[in-house]
Amino acid sequence: MTNNKLFLFLITLFLSQSIFTQEIDEKLEKKKVLAPAKAAFFSAVLPGLGQAYNKKYWKIPIVYGALGTGIYFHNQNNDSYKRYRGAYKRRLAGFSDDEFWGSGVTPNISNDGLIRAQKQLKRNKEMSILITIGLYALNIIDANVDAHLMQYNIDDNLSLAPVYNFNEINSTSDLSLSLKLKL
Repeated sequence: MTNNKLFLFLITLFLSQSIFTQEIDEKLEKKKVLAPAKAAFFSAVLPGLGQAYNKKYWKIPIVYGALGTGIYFHNQNNDSYKRYRGAYKRRLAGFSDDEFWGSGVTPNISNDGLIRAQKQLKRNKEMSILITIGLYALNIIDANVDAHLMQYNIDDNLSLAPVYNFNEINSTSDLSLSLKLKL
């Protein structure tokens, strides 16, 4: 009789524990999948916003530094172009008081020199515009590719690591890359 009571007590004890374990306290957290098209759109609207969407905040100053550098050089070349063009126009009008004339009877920079400087500065101005547009496109491509690459599962089963081997027979050293795939 006492064995039956002990048996019933133990079964009741274990069943009551299993009832408590059926309750779910924590919800599984789903990993947010980033949309590459959305990241590219954000970067197209505001440079660096796609990088913020991808949570790569360290890239934002690089994006603005690159675009700002292109804009800076465009403005510098444009200002210099306007100076040389204004001096050339004044010389064509018959004046000899531009900043490139100097203090003597003959100019420091000839009319042909002003024309060559204008051509060079115009070329530099256009190149800085093209480079800035290329950097803007690179910003969009970076956001898109980064969002694509974040979708892939990266774990220890696939690794690419440098391997350094010392060959004692030849007294040479070998440096190579090792690709490991564990299935």
